[in-house]
Amino acid sequence: MRKADLVNQISEKTGIPKVDVLLTLETMFKEVKSTIISGENIYIRGFGSFITKKRAAKIGRNIKKNVAVHIPAHYIPSFKPSKEFVAEVKKLVAPKPDSGPGNE
Repeated sequence: MRKADLVNQISEKTGIPKVDVLLTLETMFKEVKSTIISGENIYIRGFGSFITKKRAAKIGRNIKKNVAVHIPAHYIPSFKPSKEFVAEVKKLVAPKPDSGPGNE
């Protein structure tokens, strides 16, 4: 699903004009980004948390030049779903059949 599809669905279900839904979603995305960038986390009960995770410094490898590269510690944005959200997905989403060897 793309953002346009989400805007259409919300508009149809709520009766709110698409322009207003789009403005609301864009504002929400900007607020989530600015809050995470400022170092704060966002907790939405029953849905999940937008958090920052710290990645430790490590040594990477540039394969083309065969050189070790130092990658400094850094933070990345992450989403952690709530227990309720995870339980709903596990209950309602059918598993996809594996197409690996031995699963014919």
